[in-house]
Amino acid sequence: MLRKEYRRNKIRARIRSRVAGTAQKPRLSVFRSNKYIYAQLIDDLAGKTLVYASSRAISEKAPNVELSALVGKTLAEKAVSAGIVEVVFDRGGYLYHGRVKALADGAREGGLKF
Repeated sequence: MLRKEYRRNKIRARIRSRVAGTAQKPRLSVFRSNKYIYAQLIDDLAGKTLVYASSRAISEKAPNVELSALVGKTLAEKAVSAGIVEVVFDRGGYLYHGRVKALADGAREGGLKF
């Protein structure tokens, strides 16, 4: 395993030991690849994904940070329509900077509280 990946997995495990989602307050999980960004709201007690959004579904051409903000807004709109307002944020071991921060800000702008 690469050093960066090992470091991220250690941080991710530490975050997951403290953060868990429920049906009333699901976990907003972020996965960031080199090309896309994915976000989902997860009920850890039932083991189910409640709402999902990714930059693959957005057909607009924009810089990655702006696409991430759009993914956050899209996720928030889907969540609010599903009756979810509060979430706990799981950054997945990534630094809270750039695309991850843009996604979180977009979700807050869309109406989610965390």
